[in-house]
Amino acid sequence: MVKMLNNFGRCVRNIFRSGQQQADDRNSKKNYDRRQSVCAEAYNPDEESDDDEPNVVYPKSDEQRKRLNEAVKDILLFKSLDSEQLNQVLDAMFERKSSKGEHIIDQGGDGDNFYVIDSGKFDILVKDNDGTFKNVGSYDSKGFFGELALMYNTPRAATIVSSGEGILWALDRVIFRKIVLKAAYKRRQMHEALLEKVPMLKHLNEFERMNIADALESCSFQDGETIIKEGDTSTDIMFFIEKGVCMVMKHSKEHGNDVKVNELKEGGYFGELALLTLKPRAATVIPNGPVLLASLDIQAFERLLGPCMNVMKRNIDDYEKQLQSLGLSTKDLRGK
Repeated sequence: MVKMLNNFGRCVRNIFRSGQQQADDRNSKKNYDRRQSVCAEAYNPDEESDDDEPNVVYPKSDEQRKRLNEAVKDILLFKSLDSEQLNQVLDAMFERKSSKGEHIIDQGGDGDNFYVIDSGKFDILVKDNDGTFKNVGSYDSKGFFGELALMYNTPRAATIVSSGEGILWALDRVIFRKIVLKAAYKRRQMHEALLEKVPMLKHLNEFERMNIADALESCSFQDGETIIKEGDTSTDIMFFIEKGVCMVMKHSKEHGNDVKVNELKEGGYFGELALLTLKPRAATVIPNGPVLLASLDIQAFERLLGPCMNVMKRNIDDYEKQLQSLGLSTKDLRGK
């Protein structure tokens, strides 16, 4: 069973660069897209002090833990966390109850906590130029807010008001940056390093590589599962190995079964022909034990950079050599 994990991606794409940034917030139920320009600090976890103090733990009943797990299960911000980190974050979250008309955060205020909604409705208010507040959206029994001020060290971009009684889970700024943001930063670095190993992608510039790294999605497979199958015509994804070992198998007519022809370890990749051609899969790949992979969808790649062949053509001599090394000709390429 594949467990797909969406990456932090668009939420933190720019936090690792200094200068004027575009910060994307989520759509609320009323399709409120809070897109704004903020002046963000460059983030480098190596420059942040690592205190030896144990992380705070707020005891929770089984019922509270169950509600908290349900509230955070689809939050993209937590998808870069491993199981230990996630448990540390959940331990450090505390319950906060709200009443009608209570301000949870105020526009222009300092960022102290990140909030996850357990239950209740919360209105999003933004101050106009004339000083009046405009209701631009709402959250109803699910969602999260308050991350931008913690990520970018900027004032709150909106006011959030409880429409009635509600329950929130809060995570303080220190733990948010120490665990959540640092995990996203390290995952971004790992994905960029994986992309650098693919010859056909070596001409990407730094910004392009960063965007593609954000488009990678993690997925896990167990021993014996099939990741890709020889002859399969569904060829729209390539894979990188984050953890574990994969075996490459080819069908042998002589033996009447699949024969191992290669073994790929951490940092390896396969299925890269999906970026160039619609030809069926050339081999079967299965895990040798549990594996964690990063997948790159061809549609996501082309939305960001256009056809991969155009990237390769930046160096036409190298482009032709790469095609030859892959056993391809121009007639095999997508769109031909």
